[in-house]
Amino acid sequence: MEIKLNDLLHFSGADMDIAKIKFNQSSPDSNPLDLYQQDPEIVNTQWLFWKEQRRYFYEGQIAICFLKLTWDTWLLTTIKRITKDLNVSGGISYEGKELPEYKKYYGRVIVKFHKTFQTQGTYYKTVCDELIVNQILPATFDGYDFPGYDQVRLSYEQLEIIIRQNKKDWRAALENQKAVYLITDKNNGKLYVGSATSDYGMLLQRWSNYVENGHGGNIELKKLVEEKGFDYVKKYFQYSILENYNAKIDDHIILERESWWKDTLQSRKHGYNAN
Repeated sequence: MEIKLNDLLHFSGADMDIAKIKFNQSSPDSNPLDLYQQDPEIVNTQWLFWKEQRRYFYEGQIAICFLKLTWDTWLLTTIKRITKDLNVSGGISYEGKELPEYKKYYGRVIVKFHKTFQTQGTYYKTVCDELIVNQILPATFDGYDFPGYDQVRLSYEQLEIIIRQNKKDWRAALENQKAVYLITDKNNGKLYVGSATSDYGMLLQRWSNYVENGHGGNIELKKLVEEKGFDYVKKYFQYSILENYNAKIDDHIILERESWWKDTLQSRKHGYNAN
């Protein structure tokens, strides 16, 4: 039997008339899911209450904030009542007070909904029968679980969250792992092939170094950070695993495979590998 979102919220007819949803999803420049994990208020205030020209809310309305997880699943992050219209364009245009009676659901309720319209906002009553509860998490959403070594593809922001929050499943998967990994500069397509070994730090340690300074001590990456700044790395770098090995494999095997990938991907000639 399906459970609708309103089976949890119990909005009255009057509430439905004034409740409006804002569906937040990735843009070419930013991923709200990463921002939510860093600080929920970035999504719950900045993204929810940001207005360019078109008005989203009115004073007294109920604002419901959803964050896209997958193609048809959305995370409920907050519900606020609009207390003030700041009448700002190109900025945060509203003030609101979070409704405490629904706090136990914030960051935990995932609904299934197939969004077919282009606009971010719509009235709750027009879609409430289509908002089906998919899952109620045991704790507030803190990111995706480790997907397997062949499925790792992380932005800098995602990697930073994993390292800073010390996510247990990721730590267990990476801390004793040797690997050949790839860093991709999505701005210009240049590649850097690196390795994680017992002599130079296992995969978790190597990637932690990149989170700290952006270059991990590598010559060409260090030059890039010096020339363009750490923010360039944070915006454009992507991290993935080419091959992974357990801790018992000799380092020379990993280094040979690293060299093979450098030759294959031409990362010495056209990328960021100096040797």
